[in-house]
Amino acid sequence: MGHLLPIGRESLKKGNMKARIQVANHALHPMLVVFPLGLLATSVAWDICRLATHNPAWGAIALWTIVAGVIGGLLAAVPGFLDWLAIPNDTRAKSVGTLHMILNLVVVGLFVVSLIARSQAPGGYSGAGFAHMVWGWIGVAIALVSAWLGGELVERLGISVHEGANANAPSSLEGRGRARGRGVGIHREA
Repeated sequence: MGHLLPIGRESLKKGNMKARIQVANHALHPMLVVFPLGLLATSVAWDICRLATHNPAWGAIALWTIVAGVIGGLLAAVPGFLDWLAIPNDTRAKSVGTLHMILNLVVVGLFVVSLIARSQAPGGYSGAGFAHMVWGWIGVAIALVSAWLGGELVERLGISVHEGANANAPSSLEGRGRARGRGVGIHREA
């Protein structure tokens, strides 16, 4: 499904460093990361439902949402780490990527702490209160910062942006051919 691509410093200077693992000519990491982000953020909604209604079913739903989010986060980290390894040292992209990775690991760690705290709650996971949940809520706040850094890597630093990207580029499923007609450049702030 995926394949490894050799990445060099020249590719990064052009702003088109490709992801190391791709599926259908798209980077795998951003495809996977939406699942843990969505699951972990949604667990906060289930927590609020649990606190507002005192219905233990919401605690159980939050638990399994967090478990799935943590597993998804660890799976998404693998292609993200491989992409990070390809970024040349001594670049802003490497520094931003390092912080992005560390924050994502902190987010997963906070949700694991939340799971442990919930297991210690009177009544177990379903009886967890705010003090058991707050670790994950802090994790969601940190995830927002980390997600912004991921956007910075792509949108500002050009990591994983295909060479020749423009508003009229052909579908990535069409292969490596040129766009039909005139390419329309994408406006980028200097």
